Amino acid sequence: MAMLERSFDFIGTGRKLSIVSAIAVLISLGSLLFNSLELGLDFTSGSLVEVGYSESVDVAEVGSLLSAAGYEEALVVAFGSDQEVLIRMPVDESLSEVEMAGQLVVLGESLLATLQAGTTAEVEIRRLEFVGPRVGEELAESGGMGVLVSLGMVMLYVGARFQSKFAIAAVVGLMHDVILVMGIFSVFRIQFDLTVLAAVLAIIGYSVNDKIVVFDRVRENFRVLRKGTPAELINISLNQTLSRTTITSGTTLLVVLAMLFVGGDSIYGFALALTWGIIIGTYSSIYVGSTILLLLKVTKEDLMVQAKEGEADSRP
Repeated sequence: MAMLERSFDFIGTGRKLSIVSAIAVLISLGSLLFNSLELGLDFTSGSLVEVGYSESVDVAEVGSLLSAAGYEEALVVAFGSDQEVLIRMPVDESLSEVEMAGQLVVLGESLLATLQAGTTAEVEIRRLEFVGPRVGEELAESGGMGVLVSLGMVMLYVGARFQSKFAIAAVVGLMHDVILVMGIFSVFRIQFDLTVLAAVLAIIGYSVNDKIVVFDRVRENFRVLRKGTPAELINISLNQTLSRTTITSGTTLLVVLAMLFVGGDSIYGFALALTWGIIIGTYSSIYVGSTILLLLKVTKEDLMVQAKEGEADSRP
């Protein structure tokens, strides 16, 4: 018995959803421009203290203890096991880096005394770090450059493997994904640190792989199928790759959701960025990339295999 083939009208739906995508991108860009990002300690100046306990500790209780001791701006998160916590604190940026380093030693001693007084367990300061404003600025610039270089390399690769219109469609789709992921962190004021930046770069890799699978099928159908408009051929290609796209995204999401809900505060931003990025990346592979290809008026002639010079003359 022949299996029934799916035939969803992705192109028709994509044209309607393009308005939603455009609005979402504008909102994200507006928030990034006027609201900026809630940059974490990795990109700003501040201190980081890793504390180990000899027994399990409640993060909320540690936060309350520090707040009562006068450290209201201290951010306490779980780290590793239930016997370890990370404490992030801002510093006075008017001080020189030498003065901040000296202040950090005093801070560590003060925190150790405060935390030890609030528990019967043994408390140990395992790490005491300071990130200066210059280092944070360099990390922010390097991170932004890393994203731009990744997009540029993707454009070159897709352009060489397929065609320039496909390269433009891929990069526009990836920019759409990156903007919406960063927009979520900006709109809801979720801390953006190096782990989130790593997730953004991972999303670019995941999303471009998904798009290449779709583009490969589009190229094949443009060359093999003799009848059909570009919109119809792209729609056929999207239906043919739908099962692969949904299975890949679904299984990946299962792992990422596990990290999101049970991974703890230390990887919450990373897991959230990946979760949203996978959803948006899958959406853009189906709708955004295909819509851009149609706007660029891709045709069968764009994907025709060029005959080598002299090949036609050598035929009998």
